[in-house]
Amino acid sequence: MRAAIISERNAPPVVGDFREPEPQEGAVLIDVETAGLGGWDVLGAYRLGVEYPCVIRGEGVGRAPDGRRVYFGERSVTPFGAWAERTLVPAAEVWTVPDEVDDKTAISMGIAATGAIVPLEKAAIQKGEKVLVLGATGTLGQIALQLARGMGAGKVVGAARSAEALAGLKSRGIADAVVTLGGADDVAALKDAADGGFDVVLDLVCGQPMLTALKATNWGARIMTIGTGAGRQVNLDIADLLFRSLSCIGTGQRPPAEREQIWRRLLKIAKEQEIQIDYLDYSLDQAAEAWATQVAGPHAKITASIKR
Repeated sequence: MRAAIISERNAPPVVGDFREPEPQEGAVLIDVETAGLGGWDVLGAYRLGVEYPCVIRGEGVGRAPDGRRVYFGERSVTPFGAWAERTLVPAAEVWTVPDEVDDKTAISMGIAATGAIVPLEKAAIQKGEKVLVLGATGTLGQIALQLARGMGAGKVVGAARSAEALAGLKSRGIADAVVTLGGADDVAALKDAADGGFDVVLDLVCGQPMLTALKATNWGARIMTIGTGAGRQVNLDIADLLFRSLSCIGTGQRPPAEREQIWRRLLKIAKEQEIQIDYLDYSLDQAAEAWATQVAGPHAKITASIKR
């Protein structure tokens, strides 16, 4: 079968022939129709313990042997993955897609949207509170801004380093205000956008942006960190945390049944709130190009048509 193959550590994917997955007890053989790609796929492809050669894992939508249209997360049985004509996935990770839900929505409401809704619900946003999303231009950030408004936030602000991508969020009404980080005084810029200070910060990047945002929060603020794109280590002045709380949350480490329930809730929310997401579309043959775009930071959800 054709697949996007990573041959060794740090090697980019190359499309070629890969061995077929064989039926296995407790797993579902899936004919892949649409695959997704995210930052977690790039990071995970080179971690210790990965068996090479392997297929880009990813999440996707396809057909089960019984004809069901199904979603599956990035937990394909090693060494298979979504970026191939077929994959093998543990049965508990294979969820039937409602007929009215398109492939892209099914994929974007999986890992990315779960990463947004879990910490935002833990933050317990109160009506009228001001919410900041750090790293707002990616798929997770775009979804988080819209979910926060649906949870009752009075003002949602997106912050990131791409002024162009941030301007798009504001022009479409996804964010009420935006802040381009890396300026002369990011703390002042954030405080100005918040009309004083934020009550909730969803931090997708950690590092210096998180430390900066902390200085632009109100007493009682909840800072929810779920990513490390801007740095894993911080030199934190504990005084900045007085009368505030900082939580680090792993959003994907939940049993499959719980994640499926969250996903199904998100499918309904996406329809009710008309959640907007930017997409970049590729084919399987363009896997290397899609991979390079993801590494560079696409400010969009990457998907690929796999079925010919």
